[in-house]
Amino acid sequence: MQGANFLKEHNAKHLWHPMAHPAESVANPPKIVCKGEGVYITDIDGQKRIDAVGGLWNVNLGYSCQPVKDAIAAQLETLPYYAMFRGTSTDAAIELSVKLRDFFAPDGLTRAFFTSGGSDSVEICLRLARQYHKIRGQGDRVKYLSLKKGYHGTHTGGAAVNGNSNFRRNYEPMLPGVSHIPAPYTYRNPFNETDPARLAQCCLAAMEDEIQFQGADTIAAFIMEPVLGAGGVIPPHESFVQGARALCDKYGILMITDEVITAFGRTGSWTGSRHFGIKPDLMATAKAITNGYFPFGAAMISEKVADAFESDKSALSVVFSGYTYSGHPTGAAAAIACLDETLRLNVADNAAARGAQLHDGLQAIAERHAIVGDCRGGHGLMNCLELVSDPENKTPLEKAKVAAVHEAVYEAGVMVRVSGNNMIMSQPLVISESETNDVLNAIDSGLAAGT
Repeated sequence: MQGANFLKEHNAKHLWHPMAHPAESVANPPKIVCKGEGVYITDIDGQKRIDAVGGLWNVNLGYSCQPVKDAIAAQLETLPYYAMFRGTSTDAAIELSVKLRDFFAPDGLTRAFFTSGGSDSVEICLRLARQYHKIRGQGDRVKYLSLKKGYHGTHTGGAAVNGNSNFRRNYEPMLPGVSHIPAPYTYRNPFNETDPARLAQCCLAAMEDEIQFQGADTIAAFIMEPVLGAGGVIPPHESFVQGARALCDKYGILMITDEVITAFGRTGSWTGSRHFGIKPDLMATAKAITNGYFPFGAAMISEKVADAFESDKSALSVVFSGYTYSGHPTGAAAAIACLDETLRLNVADNAAARGAQLHDGLQAIAERHAIVGDCRGGHGLMNCLELVSDPENKTPLEKAKVAAVHEAVYEAGVMVRVSGNNMIMSQPLVISESETNDVLNAIDSGLAAGT
């Protein structure tokens, strides 16, 4: 590995970063992270920080999960790669499919289609939804419903159902046939409604109105994150999630839960669907499935959808989707070890406890700093502070000031994520009580120093 001077000299000059302006990355080089241990990362200058980003929502077990590292190393020695296209499989992929069947059984999901990551998993779910209806003789069902503020990756289909214009505008026109309904976002919504339960009913009414306007027999699926993540950690009232499931059932629409973030314990429940008491027809997963140690994902499929495919013998049921790395044996081995360790440590319970501790602490911090317009969380280790310059008018804090707060929190010992005027936290699910207090103290001092 090259030395620090070389890395700093070439930082961002020959490498375009995701979700960033290339010129801005050169002007303000990204932090170079060189080491991870437990819930800590260390940058190129030797500064050790708690990683309150959790990699990117995915390092649930921290950076020192030896069983996953050992599984990857062992698999590389026996079979580092083989394809799953047309007539071949691998032992690791088969074993993982059974483990995932057992893990997702309470969600009613019994089949897995392996992918290379979250965007892939979303894309597969969208494609399978259309195909399901074609198999059943309802080929006009090609449209999708999704939520404003929702995030579903950056592939063609995922970008189209995304509910944030930042991920759409530079790439339009998008996939046709997508309608967005208002998110149950109490701080900002077109109904001027701050009560979560009443807002849920407003959003459900808008959803049903859109279904009737589009024609229920033209809609393939509704996709949502159980808790909206990248859009700013927007937790819905449980009546919204259950009401959306009921509307999908009423109108014959498949429900896709995007659980790339929320599966495997982040909400304090093993899945976001379970957290809100629903069973989806399809579920997109990735991220924590391998603790971030290997790019891997899975589209999980319900018995109802599986039966339509498996009972039909026509060419309509051939799944003409897949990736070179679908079911990658090294990724599958990592996922097997990761799932075993996830269950052994029972990280969902710790996510619930530490999430409550963090949310309570953030609410207290919000009361001390007028710059905090809204404090969101309360569902495991998913939390957000929305920063504003004018609390009364909810004016988003200027970009430069958000960056100053971000840097001040980092200097105080914690890496957080900023997205627009949101400060987002998604710690590893193995974080301790004392480390959570350290996160709160750094955010408190960072908000004061950065403004």
